Amino acid sequence: MPYFGEYECKIDSKGRLRLPSQLIRQMRGSNVFEFVIHRGFDKCLMMYEKHVWEEVSKQIDQLSVYNKKERDFLRYFFRGASVITLDSADRILLSKRQMNFAGIQKQVILTPLNDRIEMWSPEAYDAMVEREPADISDMADELFTRLSGEKSSDD
Repeated sequence: MPYFGEYECKIDSKGRLRLPSQLIRQMRGSNVFEFVIHRGFDKCLMMYEKHVWEEVSKQIDQLSVYNKKERDFLRYFFRGASVITLDSADRILLSKRQMNFAGIQKQVILTPLNDRIEMWSPEAYDAMVEREPADISDMADELFTRLSGEKSSDD
C-alpha cells in the first residue's frame, strides 16, 4: 500500500526524528514498528517498513557477488543500512553518517515513494522539486502508455 503526504519534521540535538502520527497511521506495524534506513539513490535517505525491506532484499539477493557490476550495486545498496525501532515517543534515531550523507541537520522532509519513505534535507528537496519537468503530462503519457502496451498519443 503506498503512503501519502508530505511532512516537514524537526531533528532534535541527539538525531531523533518524531514520525508524524498521520504517517504512522498508514503503516502496518502492530505496536512494534521496525524500519530499515539506508542511503537512497539520490541525496536522501530511504526508510522501509521491515517487511517491505525483506521483500526488496529477496529481489536484490538474486544478484551475484561474482559479477563486478552487481557486486558494486550490492555494496552501494546495503552500505550504511540500519534497522531501527520506533520508540515510545514515536521517534527514530538517525546516525550521523546517514544525516551527513543526506545533508540533513535540524529539519527533514518526509515524502512517500510508493511503499517507502524518502527523507530529504529541505534544501535538497526543494532543488529536486525545482528539477521537475515543465510538462509532467508528457512523461505520464510515455510511461503509462508503455505500461498499458497501448500506442502513445504522439504515434
